[in-house]
Amino acid sequence: MKRDIEYRWRARELMARNGMRNTRELVEPLRERGITLSESQIYRMVSQNPERISFQLLAALCDIFGVEANELFTFTAADARSKRQKQAAASGENVVRFADAYKPVRARILDDD
Repeated sequence: MKRDIEYRWRARELMARNGMRNTRELVEPLRERGITLSESQIYRMVSQNPERISFQLLAALCDIFGVEANELFTFTAADARSKRQKQAAASGENVVRFADAYKPVRARILDDD
């Protein structure tokens, strides 16, 4: 069965917790750890959920913020629902599949006598 994985990137929260108000404040700590990124790259990395990230950058961020990797992002995984189930849940309707609700009944033929 397919699984949906959702994650939450918490770099912005950790910056606030460490007194960093602007993404520019990450430029120098990253350079000290051998990572050179432009201000716009750092801004995108902090403000959006990154699709790809190097382990070197992940380790540097953990070191800068003084946290473990599981504090930098959290994730949830759940069984994927079919498109029809998602539409039914979104519409709020109580949907019953016809094949599950219909039970055939044997026909009885009666003579006119």
